[in-house]
Amino acid sequence: MVLYFSATGNTRFIAEELASKLDDESLDLLNRIRQKDYSPIMSEKPFVICVPVYVCEMPSFINELIRNTPFEGNRDIYFVFTSGGYSGISSFLAKCKVRKKGLNYMGSADFKMPRNYIANDTYPELSAEEINRRIEVSYKLIPEIADLISSGQKLVKRSKHVWLFELIITLPFTPVWTRIRQGVKKFRATDKCIGCRKCARLCPLNVIRPDENGRPVWDAKMCAHCMSCIQNCPVEAIEYGDITPSKKRYTFDRYDFRKKSAKTHPEGLNNTSFLQKRPHSS
Repeated sequence: MVLYFSATGNTRFIAEELASKLDDESLDLLNRIRQKDYSPIMSEKPFVICVPVYVCEMPSFINELIRNTPFEGNRDIYFVFTSGGYSGISSFLAKCKVRKKGLNYMGSADFKMPRNYIANDTYPELSAEEINRRIEVSYKLIPEIADLISSGQKLVKRSKHVWLFELIITLPFTPVWTRIRQGVKKFRATDKCIGCRKCARLCPLNVIRPDENGRPVWDAKMCAHCMSCIQNCPVEAIEYGDITPSKKRYTFDRYDFRKKSAKTHPEGLNNTSFLQKRPHSS
């Protein structure tokens, strides 16, 4: 079974494509995360957990779900990480967690996808061409990963080696960064808000509480900064301080080529002409 969490569609895309090639089921973990549902998950085939990387690690709510959820049936488990280019110590932590549960860690694969984090100015915005390129490269990597999983092989060549210095730096750095830089005070809804409550429904940590008009109120001190609320708003009414007003929004479905490529090029994607940007919702 392919399990995934996806805030803006990158990880969902990889997970669904893998599930299709593995002839397996995919399960969106969002509701389980929101409800703290740690009931057992059963799979006759190997588990494949697809998650994004936040601050060089898997999101804390994914760590919590893995720690508390019984995985029944098949004992092999693979991890697939999506990131803007660096998965940090995610593979090391994943291996430690699943081995404690008596599962067989079968390695991990990294997919470099379009960056969706726009709540700071550390990284420049990606051009449409670069977004298309990253999606194309990832799309072409999926069959290789699926073949390795279906044949029961470990993802040795695709697993990132985690160096000791990365652990020394990242383990104390991540909680400090989270505490200092992932507050909610700067989030706000502008007058464009239509009260659809979509942001609240998609928030994995239930941080957003709609007021009487359906406008979002960030009712917590901290959040995951998954960017789900700000990126999925249909009218782009959510901002983060003075950082995001001039920035373009990103969700994978604005670049989704699958329907068009399936009709015009059944053998699959082989050039970026199939990656056509979809218009923003309004």
